[in-house]
Amino acid sequence: MTKAQKTVAIDELAEQFADAKYFYLTDCSELTVEKINNIRRAGYEQGIQIKVVKNTLIKKALEKAATSNEENYEDLYGSLKGASALMFSEHGNAPAKLIKKFRENFDKPILKAAFIESEVYVGDDQLENLVNIKSKEDLIGDVIMLLQSPIKNVIGSLQSGGNTLSGLLKALEERAEA
Repeated sequence: MTKAQKTVAIDELAEQFADAKYFYLTDCSELTVEKINNIRRAGYEQGIQIKVVKNTLIKKALEKAATSNEENYEDLYGSLKGASALMFSEHGNAPAKLIKKFRENFDKPILKAAFIESEVYVGDDQLENLVNIKSKEDLIGDVIMLLQSPIKNVIGSLQSGGNTLSGLLKALEERAEA
């Protein structure tokens, strides 16, 4: 790779880091080409972009992205050892679920680090935490459901009370007629 090609690659990767709210650093070394293609195919179906990039290019791109979007990626630098694959996604837990699924049958990919909305998760032991992260849409749905619950109780009570009142009025009317 020439110096000009590296500069272009760093610029493109820096732009992708600057725009990404969620990305993962993984170790996919020792996986066969067929297994890596299976991971890429499954990732593509879930909207996850997977790239294998040299650590020096990743670090330079992170440094460049940090200046443009004022994020702090320094905690990720320690994870840039050995072979690295990047996973970019629109959903914070999608790559974690993909990794967990593949780990049912294989030892890799191993989670090195993850960047989730300005928070850095380092180490493979964080995988279960990342799988359980809820998306923004899920959290909004939970809040709406919690807010609706008391309202539903009040409406239910009013409706049942209305039936009781109408029954009581009908009984009183029948007594008055008799």
